Amino acid sequence: MRQMDRYPFIFAIVLFLLAWMLGLPVRAQSAPLDDIHCTLIQEQQSGETLYQDGVCDQRVSPASTFKVPLALIGYDAGILSDQHTPSWDYKPEFKAAKRDRKTVDPTIWERDSIVWYSREITRRLGAEKFAFYVSKFGYGNKDVAGDASKDNGLTQSWINSSLEISPVEQTAFLRQLLAGKMPVSAKAHEMTKAILPAFAAGDWTVHGKTGSTRLGQDGKRSLGWFVGWAEKSGRRIVFARLVVDAKRTGEPKGLATRAAFLKDLPGLIK
Repeated sequence: MRQMDRYPFIFAIVLFLLAWMLGLPVRAQSAPLDDIHCTLIQEQQSGETLYQDGVCDQRVSPASTFKVPLALIGYDAGILSDQHTPSWDYKPEFKAAKRDRKTVDPTIWERDSIVWYSREITRRLGAEKFAFYVSKFGYGNKDVAGDASKDNGLTQSWINSSLEISPVEQTAFLRQLLAGKMPVSAKAHEMTKAILPAFAAGDWTVHGKTGSTRLGQDGKRSLGWFVGWAEKSGRRIVFARLVVDAKRTGEPKGLATRAAFLKDLPGLIK
């Protein structure tokens, strides 16, 4: 190795040792994220894969698809009661986008994807119980620590932060939810299913949740999720569609991902 080539290597070691000596958190830096496109459709009961296209085993931020497990948690913990209770008023300290400055109940929360309502649920849970539920669910990498050195896991971990999940893990979670096998009450299962938005896709009735965020510190990659289940003539399937790329859209990427999936579904599964 030439002497000049050694410098970056030596510099990295020095930084690591300094961080270790000072007790600073040291996390591995992930490689730059490539484009990801995945569509995964499975039979709900058997788990048989009916359609798969793209990379479906790579973990990324769940973004607002985390509102599905969070609803289970909220109902099981007694923070949420039914489809319209509790109804919480917006407060200026929530610092939400203008469209989200309104009174919100569980149905509106899922339908309009209100971040401040999610954060009110997790604040009422507390960090210990929040981490307990996510671990008990086996949800993705189960990491709710949040951003390094920011102590924001309770309110940020699922949005371009520490918590990550793959499309394969999303459909596995949904199958357990629909089978009533998550480690929560029967009421939590039923109420969570009841507040998920419904859509039409040909002859299919689709229940699902979008998710949108920008990934990485530079925010150059935008993420769009649409996950859920669909029913037709007594048949039920689960699905996850994920799009991560640098293409800009005029709306949140999750909404565009949902629209594309609803258009595609009738042609993918007969």
